[in-house]
Amino acid sequence: MKNLLSAALLLFSISAISQIKGTVTDSIGNPLPFVNIFIENTYRSTTSNDLGIYELSVKSTGTYTLIFQYLGYKTRRTTVNVENLPYTLDVTLVDENFSLNEIIINPKDNPANGIIRNAIASKKENTEKTGKFTADFYSRGIFRIKDMPEKILGQKLDMFDDMLDSTRSGILYLSETVSKLTFQKPDKMKETIIASKVSGNDNGFSYNDAASANFDFYDNYIPIGINVVSPIADNAFNYYKYKLEGTFFDENNQQISKIQVIPKRDSEPVMEGYLYIVDDSWAIYALDLNISGKQMQNPAVNLLTIKQNFIYNSQNKIWVKNTQTLDFVAGLLGINISGRFTYVYNNYVFEREFDKKTFTREVLNFEKDANKKDDAFWETIRPVPLTDEETNDYLKKDLLQTKKKSQAYLDSIDARSNKFSLFDFISGYSYKNSFKRWSVNYDGLMTGIGFNTVQGWNISTGFSYTTQKEEDRTYTYIGTKFNYGFSEEKIRGTATFTHKFNNVDKSTISIAAGSTVSQFNPSNPISRIVNTVSTLYFKDNYMKLYERNFASAYFGREITNGISATARMEYSERNPLFNTTDYVLIKNDKEYTSNNPLLPLDNFTPPFEKHNLIKATVTANFNIGQEYITRPDGKYNMPNNKYPFVSAGFEKGFAANEQQYEFEHVFGRIRYDATLGNKGNFGLNVRAGKFFNADEISFVDYRHFNGNQTHIGTDDRYLNVFNLLPYYSASTNDSYIELHSEHNDKGYIMNKIPLLNKLQSTLVLGYHSLMVPDRNPYHEFSIGLDNLGFGKFRMFRFDYVRSYQHGYQGDGVVFGLKFLGILE
Repeated sequence: MKNLLSAALLLFSISAISQIKGTVTDSIGNPLPFVNIFIENTYRSTTSNDLGIYELSVKSTGTYTLIFQYLGYKTRRTTVNVENLPYTLDVTLVDENFSLNEIIINPKDNPANGIIRNAIASKKENTEKTGKFTADFYSRGIFRIKDMPEKILGQKLDMFDDMLDSTRSGILYLSETVSKLTFQKPDKMKETIIASKVSGNDNGFSYNDAASANFDFYDNYIPIGINVVSPIADNAFNYYKYKLEGTFFDENNQQISKIQVIPKRDSEPVMEGYLYIVDDSWAIYALDLNISGKQMQNPAVNLLTIKQNFIYNSQNKIWVKNTQTLDFVAGLLGINISGRFTYVYNNYVFEREFDKKTFTREVLNFEKDANKKDDAFWETIRPVPLTDEETNDYLKKDLLQTKKKSQAYLDSIDARSNKFSLFDFISGYSYKNSFKRWSVNYDGLMTGIGFNTVQGWNISTGFSYTTQKEEDRTYTYIGTKFNYGFSEEKIRGTATFTHKFNNVDKSTISIAAGSTVSQFNPSNPISRIVNTVSTLYFKDNYMKLYERNFASAYFGREITNGISATARMEYSERNPLFNTTDYVLIKNDKEYTSNNPLLPLDNFTPPFEKHNLIKATVTANFNIGQEYITRPDGKYNMPNNKYPFVSAGFEKGFAANEQQYEFEHVFGRIRYDATLGNKGNFGLNVRAGKFFNADEISFVDYRHFNGNQTHIGTDDRYLNVFNLLPYYSASTNDSYIELHSEHNDKGYIMNKIPLLNKLQSTLVLGYHSLMVPDRNPYHEFSIGLDNLGFGKFRMFRFDYVRSYQHGYQGDGVVFGLKFLGILE
């Protein structure tokens, strides 16, 4: 039995690695990369690698007709009688001779336009043929870096030194996946990854999934960060011009037209290059298109190129995509990166219908030990052979990984990075034990410096201990924070314990206690940096603070997919605070307002009396239609943008030192984002709530609304702020409804306006509304430009805002400095 089993395994091994292989070159011997190679009238295919080397798996010996297809070269059909495996077949391709019938050329009737119109009219028929299928999928991703600088902004870049050569160039990232796909248009997908490999990480999971490669040019838009208009979109003639460069016949004697795709305006999200269309069926034969980072509104990217090849099965008369490559070149701050993703689709099976239970919210999962497959397995299943460079990268990084995971190596690295310098006392310090995966951190005195009129100059620092488990992505955090106000001459401190139990339902508990100064609005509408500048330079001390001595507990988890809940309880002693300084850097005639948001000119009356209260809050969140990825190390949720995010909650204040401070509060929220084709992104955020038994509660517990009297914006979008509303003018202990909406055209309008399109900016329209009892409804309308900046740095936004409340109220401008949100 043992010998029989061994023989069976040997036969299986031989069968698994049975291949037709060789090299594809041009007529002068140059290797041709990414040649489309397939067995005629089947969906078994592969592509050659960078060196023109290919391997095509077959199940047995026999006669095979192979098709070699490469844009710009004549398609070659070769029939071979394979008697022994592996079988070597080297192939030479010759240049394609394009023909152009001069009789059809008519300046008034561009022949390319007619072909494109037919392709657009036939989209539905062509795409429905491949609307439901199962297939095997392979992907490979590689990132390379060239001439990496040793420092950026004074910071050493030594984390990649072991990967780079003497010119500081090399492969940063290399990964592969093999998976099984089930797909139904337009967007239902189920993918099971059976093998995943990341160079230098034997516990890593590649994210080269099929969903990220699903670029269907039969659709009107191609999602590449921004919706790019397809050259055969319904409205393509608004964006493209076309030129017929020639025709040729493929191996099935079908005429193929080579059409140059030319953008009408290069400032818009459009592509340029070549599209190959099959005569009569008007299906896509192949495409070679590129787009610049400027057109994608991703300035870090210089150029992105997509190539697709399709194969034809004469039995079912279906053209289907079998290979795709995505190349990019990017650069920022002297770092130059290039990359390529290679995708191969095999063994298509087209279905009439899928069972209703086929597609679930789980869109991607990994088979057990998918990332533990050995080299022998990959040799049997990889459709595109590795280059020597890629093979050496796996070998090199496997050796590096063994070294880097050893305690001796990790201890030596820690010993170097754990050295303490006097400057660390100001900037911060971290002591790590990488082998045991714990660290102790000191925040540094400069990390929390600021100024407000209650504390004067104040500094914050803290200490923390963190331990992590890589295998299940859980962690434990213990930390303390200290804050000292020099004018107030008082130190406060807090302590926090947080533990994440698992990475499936994300169960997390947190306990905290201490003393701190807090803004009346817990959303912290004015940042520390902005308030410091506003106060010291303009005497606009908008930040209003009170003292909170507290003990709190929090627990949150996902109950079931798409539904999560959080519970929080806090006991707090609230103390009013007063201004303690009138210090200013630039003197003017203005006076600081008081710390009482209700009486800004009264420096003696407190905003509330000292009191104690326990507050409990329960919130349920509903991510409707949420999809997710399952990996051995946890569950990763993916919001479904078709549906809104909804939350509802209940808050109760009780056990106060006086009953007047007790209350109930119900609240809810709806948040929705929609991409409107190539016409931009629309965002909506609606909140509503109602207080009960709250007539005499503390101002601390009112519902406060985010204003912005500094006219400085720090967020990407203004979907949670009224940009002209005074911070506490509309705070309420009754009912309320607030609405924020914003539409960013993503260049749809701006790209069409001469001169203004040189700004490479986007037009943003906003509307905000607030309704509370005993006040007229408040409205804000805004128009602005986003994506402003210089070269590749686009971190600015500019908005004009006008407000109304029972008539015209006022207007102003908001300067968006989005980098401040990062610094804070």
